[in-house]
Amino acid sequence: MERRTYATIKVHWPNKKVIVTSPQINFEDYPTKDISKDDVINIMVGDLQRIKIYPDKGFQIFQDIPTDIWEAYQELVQLGYTKHLMKST
Repeated sequence: MERRTYATIKVHWPNKKVIVTSPQINFEDYPTKDISKDDVINIMVGDLQRIKIYPDKGFQIFQDIPTDIWEAYQELVQLGYTKHLMKST
């Protein structure tokens, strides 16, 4: 989520120094009574999809996505974590 925020800010203010941060929370501690582990994974998968496609739409700057990360994304999509995916890209 931080990467999407950073990438969007850099489109609008490319010459500004930007630091995006949040509390360091382990994945196991991130889910709450209102947001399940599956919800967190769905959100992360949706964010990564947007990091990949939004630069072409002018919404965010390009960010390299390592091959192993993209392969993990594809595996999670195949496992059904599609709740936050954009319907058409």
